[in-house]
Amino acid sequence: MRQVDFNELESLVDTEIGTSEWFMVDQARIDQFAQATGDFQWIHVDQAKAKDSKFGTTIAHGYLTLSLVAGMRFKTFEVTGTGMAVNYGMNKVRFLTPVPSGSRVRGKFELIGVNERADKGKECTFRATVELENAAKPACIAETISVYYPAK
Repeated sequence: MRQVDFNELESLVDTEIGTSEWFMVDQARIDQFAQATGDFQWIHVDQAKAKDSKFGTTIAHGYLTLSLVAGMRFKTFEVTGTGMAVNYGMNKVRFLTPVPSGSRVRGKFELIGVNERADKGKECTFRATVELENAAKPACIAETISVYYPAK
């Protein structure tokens, strides 16, 4: 895991911060996400019906793929010298390639912007690219925004 100092964030704009380990997206994870969100669309949870779909299997919810970005980030880098960090939002999110059940994904993170805030925080925009193992295109690309506050 990479350690990134709060005071060095600006110097890292337009650089890759790191790439996470691979995460398995199996049917159990997909089913748990369906339970948590109430999204039981057949393409995600009905293995028999999905077998006859154009994907040949169930696929992960797009929002499941997106939600994995948080855990991937925690496994990839830590901003040190902070007292707190909060999710602020997202700009663009695109789901480019479906994630079949039983696939592995990982996240690549680039810092694409840092803005100083009046409350002493640093608003950091990251491009998170969720790569799907053995796929030509990523599963998801999202711009996520986090605010880091200095340690007191």
